[in-house]
Amino acid sequence: MKKILVALLTILLSFTALYAAEKGDSFTLKTIDGKTLHVTGIENGISIQEYKGKIVFLEFWGTHCPPCLMSIPHYIDLQSKYKERLAIVAIEVQGTPETALREFAKAKGMNYTLIPHRNALDFVAYVGQRAGWEGSIPFLIILDQHGTFITGQTGLLPQDALEGVINELEKREQGKSRTASKSVGDTNASRK
Repeated sequence: MKKILVALLTILLSFTALYAAEKGDSFTLKTIDGKTLHVTGIENGISIQEYKGKIVFLEFWGTHCPPCLMSIPHYIDLQSKYKERLAIVAIEVQGTPETALREFAKAKGMNYTLIPHRNALDFVAYVGQRAGWEGSIPFLIILDQHGTFITGQTGLLPQDALEGVINELEKREQGKSRTASKSVGDTNASRK
Protein backbone atom coordinates (compact mmCIF):
# COMPACT_ATOMS: atom_id res chain seq x y z
CA MET A 1 0.00 0.00 0.00
CA LYS A 2 2.76 2.45 0.91
CA LYS A 3 4.57 1.60 -2.35
CA ILE A 4 1.47 2.56 -4.31
CA LEU A 5 1.14 5.86 -2.43
CA VAL A 6 4.84 6.62 -2.99
CA ALA A 7 4.40 5.85 -6.69
CA LEU A 8 1.39 8.17 -6.89
CA LEU A 9 3.29 10.98 -5.18
CA THR A 10 6.26 10.44 -7.53
CA ILE A 11 3.94 10.79 -10.50
CA LEU A 12 2.68 14.01 -8.92
CA LEU A 13 6.12 15.56 -9.19
CA SER A 14 6.34 14.76 -12.89
CA PHE A 15 2.92 16.23 -13.67
CA THR A 16 3.01 19.35 -11.49
CA ALA A 17 5.09 21.49 -13.86
CA LEU A 18 2.83 20.71 -16.80
CA TYR A 19 -0.35 21.02 -14.81
CA ALA A 20 0.46 24.45 -13.41
CA ALA A 21 0.86 25.89 -16.91
CA GLU A 22 -2.48 27.69 -17.23
CA LYS A 23 -5.19 28.96 -14.96
CA GLY A 24 -8.32 31.04 -15.14
CA ASP A 25 -10.08 29.20 -17.95
CA SER A 26 -13.71 28.43 -17.11
CA PHE A 27 -16.04 25.70 -18.31
CA THR A 28 -19.60 24.60 -17.69
CA LEU A 29 -20.16 20.87 -17.92
CA LYS A 30 -23.64 19.37 -18.18
CA THR A 31 -24.10 15.98 -16.50
CA ILE A 32 -26.32 13.17 -17.77
CA ASP A 33 -28.91 14.07 -15.14
CA GLY A 34 -29.13 17.71 -16.26
CA LYS A 35 -26.98 19.33 -13.57
CA THR A 36 -24.35 21.90 -14.48
CA LEU A 37 -20.83 21.92 -13.04
CA HIS A 38 -18.87 25.18 -13.01
CA VAL A 39 -15.18 24.44 -13.51
CA THR A 40 -12.28 26.89 -13.38
CA GLY A 41 -8.58 26.33 -13.86
CA ILE A 42 -6.60 27.46 -10.82
CA GLU A 43 -2.85 27.81 -10.44
CA ASN A 44 -2.15 24.20 -9.51
CA GLY A 45 -5.39 22.46 -10.25
CA ILE A 46 -9.06 22.69 -11.09
CA SER A 47 -11.83 24.16 -8.98
CA ILE A 48 -15.28 22.64 -9.34
CA GLN A 49 -17.64 25.07 -7.63
CA GLU A 50 -20.24 22.43 -6.78
CA TYR A 51 -17.62 20.25 -5.02
CA LYS A 52 -15.63 22.81 -3.02
CA GLY A 53 -14.31 21.26 0.15
CA LYS A 54 -14.42 17.73 -1.26
CA ILE A 55 -11.71 15.48 -2.64
CA VAL A 56 -12.42 15.03 -6.37
CA PHE A 57 -11.62 12.03 -8.52
CA LEU A 58 -11.89 13.24 -12.11
CA GLU A 59 -11.78 10.26 -14.46
CA PHE A 60 -11.69 10.14 -18.23
CA TRP A 61 -13.09 6.77 -19.28
CA GLY A 62 -15.09 4.86 -21.86
CA THR A 63 -17.94 2.39 -21.94
CA HIS A 64 -15.91 0.04 -24.18
CA CYS A 65 -12.71 0.11 -22.11
CA PRO A 66 -12.21 -3.08 -20.01
CA PRO A 67 -10.08 -1.44 -17.27
CA CYS A 68 -12.60 1.44 -17.10
CA LEU A 69 -15.42 -1.05 -16.59
CA MET A 70 -13.43 -2.78 -13.84
CA SER A 71 -13.14 0.52 -11.94
CA ILE A 72 -16.91 1.16 -11.82
CA PRO A 73 -17.62 -1.07 -8.76
CA HIS A 74 -14.69 0.57 -6.91
CA TYR A 75 -16.04 4.05 -7.60
CA ILE A 76 -19.57 3.03 -6.61
CA ASP A 77 -18.24 1.72 -3.26
CA LEU A 78 -16.01 4.75 -2.65
CA GLN A 79 -18.77 7.23 -3.52
CA SER A 80 -21.14 5.47 -1.11
CA LYS A 81 -18.58 5.24 1.69
CA TYR A 82 -17.20 8.79 1.40
CA LYS A 83 -20.22 10.63 -0.07
CA GLU A 84 -19.84 13.63 2.25
CA ARG A 85 -16.13 14.08 1.49
CA LEU A 86 -15.60 12.72 -2.04
CA ALA A 87 -16.95 13.64 -5.46
CA ILE A 88 -16.32 11.35 -8.40
CA VAL A 89 -16.73 12.97 -11.80
CA ALA A 90 -16.41 10.66 -14.80
CA ILE A 91 -16.20 12.06 -18.32
CA GLU A 92 -16.95 9.45 -20.99
CA VAL A 93 -14.53 10.08 -23.88
CA GLN A 94 -15.36 7.32 -26.36
CA GLY A 95 -18.37 9.15 -27.74
CA THR A 96 -21.18 7.05 -26.31
CA PRO A 97 -24.43 8.94 -27.02
CA GLU A 98 -25.97 10.59 -23.95
CA THR A 99 -29.11 8.41 -23.99
CA ALA A 100 -27.01 5.23 -24.16
CA LEU A 101 -24.71 6.55 -21.43
CA ARG A 102 -27.71 7.24 -19.19
CA GLU A 103 -28.98 3.66 -19.74
CA PHE A 104 -25.48 2.26 -19.16
CA ALA A 105 -25.14 4.17 -15.87
CA LYS A 106 -28.53 2.99 -14.67
CA ALA A 107 -27.77 -0.65 -15.54
CA LYS A 108 -24.42 -0.48 -13.69
CA GLY A 109 -25.88 1.40 -10.68
CA MET A 110 -23.39 4.26 -11.07
CA ASN A 111 -23.93 6.67 -8.18
CA TYR A 112 -21.47 9.36 -9.20
CA THR A 113 -21.41 12.25 -11.66
CA LEU A 114 -21.24 11.35 -15.35
CA ILE A 115 -20.61 13.71 -18.22
CA PRO A 116 -20.90 12.72 -21.90
CA HIS A 117 -17.95 13.54 -24.13
CA ARG A 118 -19.86 15.97 -26.34
CA ASN A 119 -20.67 18.08 -23.25
CA ALA A 120 -16.99 18.40 -22.34
CA LEU A 121 -15.00 18.67 -25.59
CA ASP A 122 -13.21 21.91 -24.68
CA PHE A 123 -12.55 20.76 -21.12
CA VAL A 124 -11.11 17.43 -22.31
CA ALA A 125 -8.73 19.31 -24.62
CA TYR A 126 -7.83 21.68 -21.77
CA VAL A 127 -6.96 18.81 -19.42
CA GLY A 128 -4.97 17.12 -22.17
CA GLN A 129 -2.91 20.24 -22.64
CA ARG A 130 -2.41 21.02 -18.94
CA ALA A 131 -1.72 17.48 -17.75
CA GLY A 132 0.10 16.21 -20.82
CA TRP A 133 -2.58 13.55 -21.23
CA GLU A 134 -2.59 11.98 -24.67
CA GLY A 135 -5.92 10.15 -24.49
CA SER A 136 -5.15 6.76 -22.90
CA ILE A 137 -7.96 5.64 -20.63
CA PRO A 138 -8.79 5.28 -17.88
CA PHE A 139 -7.03 8.48 -16.84
CA LEU A 140 -7.63 9.66 -13.28
CA ILE A 141 -6.83 13.07 -11.84
CA ILE A 142 -7.06 13.44 -8.07
CA LEU A 143 -7.74 16.90 -6.63
CA ASP A 144 -7.62 17.74 -2.93
CA GLN A 145 -10.29 19.60 -0.97
CA HIS A 146 -9.06 22.92 -2.44
CA GLY A 147 -8.88 21.76 -6.07
CA THR A 148 -5.11 21.36 -5.96
CA PHE A 149 -3.77 18.73 -8.34
CA ILE A 150 -2.43 15.75 -6.36
CA THR A 151 -1.73 13.21 -9.10
CA GLY A 152 -2.67 11.97 -12.53
CA GLN A 153 -2.63 8.29 -13.36
CA THR A 154 -3.29 6.30 -16.50
CA GLY A 155 -4.63 2.81 -15.90
CA LEU A 156 -6.68 1.06 -13.27
CA LEU A 157 -5.85 1.73 -9.63
CA PRO A 158 -6.86 -0.71 -6.90
CA GLN A 159 -9.63 0.42 -4.58
CA ASP A 160 -7.39 0.19 -1.50
CA ALA A 161 -4.87 2.56 -3.14
CA LEU A 162 -7.64 5.07 -3.87
CA GLU A 163 -8.93 4.74 -0.33
CA GLY A 164 -5.39 5.30 0.96
CA VAL A 165 -5.17 8.56 -0.99
CA ILE A 166 -8.53 9.70 0.42
CA ASN A 167 -7.38 8.95 3.97
CA GLU A 168 -4.03 10.73 3.47
CA LEU A 169 -5.70 13.83 2.05
CA GLU A 170 -8.18 13.89 4.94
CA LYS A 171 -5.34 13.60 7.48
CA ARG A 172 -3.45 16.38 5.75
CA GLU A 173 -6.54 18.62 5.79
CA GLN A 174 -7.18 17.89 9.48
CA GLY A 175 -3.56 18.80 10.21
CA LYS A 176 -4.04 22.14 8.43
CA SER A 177 -7.21 22.80 10.43
CA ARG A 178 -5.45 22.09 13.73
CA THR A 179 -2.52 24.33 12.78
CA ALA A 180 -4.89 27.15 11.82
CA SER A 181 -6.87 26.74 15.06
CA LYS A 182 -3.66 26.78 17.08
CA SER A 183 -2.49 29.96 15.34
CA VAL A 184 -5.82 31.68 16.01
CA GLY A 185 -5.70 30.52 19.63
CA ASP A 186 -2.13 31.77 20.01
CA THR A 187 -3.11 35.14 18.53
CA ASN A 188 -6.12 35.46 20.84
CA ALA A 189 -3.99 34.54 23.87
CA SER A 190 -1.38 37.18 22.98
CA ARG A 191 -4.10 39.86 22.80
CA LYS A 192 -5.24 39.28 26.40
